[in-house]
Amino acid sequence: MTVFLLIMSLAIILAGCEGFTNGIEWFGKKHGLGEGAVGSVLAAVGTALPETLIPMIAIIFGTGESSDEIGVGAILGAPFMLSTLAMFVTGMALVIFKFTRGRDINPQVNHRIIGRDLGFFLIFYLAAVIAGVIHNRTLDWILVAFLVFGYGVYVFITLRTEGDLDGHTRPLYLASSHPPNFPHLRWIILQVVISLAAIVVGAHFFVKSVDAISIYLGLPALVISMLITPIATELPEKFNSVLWIRSRKDTLALGNITGALVFQSTFPVSVGLLLTDWNLDTVSLVSAGMALGSASLLFLWMKLKHTLAWWMLLLGGAWYAGFVAYALKVTL
Repeated sequence: MTVFLLIMSLAIILAGCEGFTNGIEWFGKKHGLGEGAVGSVLAAVGTALPETLIPMIAIIFGTGESSDEIGVGAILGAPFMLSTLAMFVTGMALVIFKFTRGRDINPQVNHRIIGRDLGFFLIFYLAAVIAGVIHNRTLDWILVAFLVFGYGVYVFITLRTEGDLDGHTRPLYLASSHPPNFPHLRWIILQVVISLAAIVVGAHFFVKSVDAISIYLGLPALVISMLITPIATELPEKFNSVLWIRSRKDTLALGNITGALVFQSTFPVSVGLLLTDWNLDTVSLVSAGMALGSASLLFLWMKLKHTLAWWMLLLGGAWYAGFVAYALKVTL
């Protein structure tokens, strides 16, 4: 029954992502928004809802030390998954669609958008990691203000970024017949809302299924919160990116991930700083270090080459496998 629920939740998430990417593209086109605004802000924040809600619920409504542990683990696990496993999945999508659809194997991205996303993430997340080592409440409050204000600056800059939404967009699923140019806004918003609801519901049941399997296997709470639960909650970003890679909309695909990295390093981290001790142990610091390491390599390559190579994205799998081996060794 748990396996059946796992499969059904995956199907719900995938259907929700298909409807969400379609609706958010039409929303961007109708309002004349660029690739950065659609991929790095609207899509990233929308699909970040599941992994943002989980740590907040665990920290605010949970009881006992394990609740804070699960919450902090989920907050740290999201950027780690996005900078490693999500990049690997996107790289694999490039390889697969190269042979099945004849597309270019290297992503054709707007390097200014993706490079800026990675730069903001490295600054915000590094500051959060330093706060987890210093343990100063005054510094925590200052950092929260910096993160919230910094994300506002990032959104302001991104919304003004160049980059049109080129390429063919499938008709809006909720309005197969619409005016020659654009479907009505009410149908676009309705499809986006329904799709987000499907993503949240699907992720909820996926997490329950994965947690049940993990507990049955006897895995510690930290391993579950940092390695397993984020896989489920990051599925929307992964699925969205694969769908956009399929459609050759590479800036949207990568921006969906890098924009989520910026969001996850600001608001969820702020919740952790305010409502927990934010005392990062060795395993947490290794996870954060690998997330920063993976993102730094991509950022430097982007700055030097003004593009990304498919094999650079696949390196995310090596970072992820290395941490999994380390975490299992020290916790089991």
